[in-house]
Amino acid sequence: MKPPLRVTADRDICVGAGMCALTAPEVFDQDEDGLVTVLVTEPDDDAGAAAALEAGSLCPSGAVRIIE
Repeated sequence: MKPPLRVTADRDICVGAGMCALTAPEVFDQDEDGLVTVLVTEPDDDAGAAAALEAGSLCPSGAVRIIE
């Protein structure tokens, strides 16, 4: 069994594009200012982990970080 991913986000560099929340809504949301909010720091299923990885690759500012 693979160890869980660790999901983090740097709100200081987030530009509010929303790709994370659109790609992995079970892992990410946006606050009232449009900045990323991490809902789940360790996705516990393959689908959530895959979505988090994709969201990390799509983030235009690099605010979303996925640690494997």
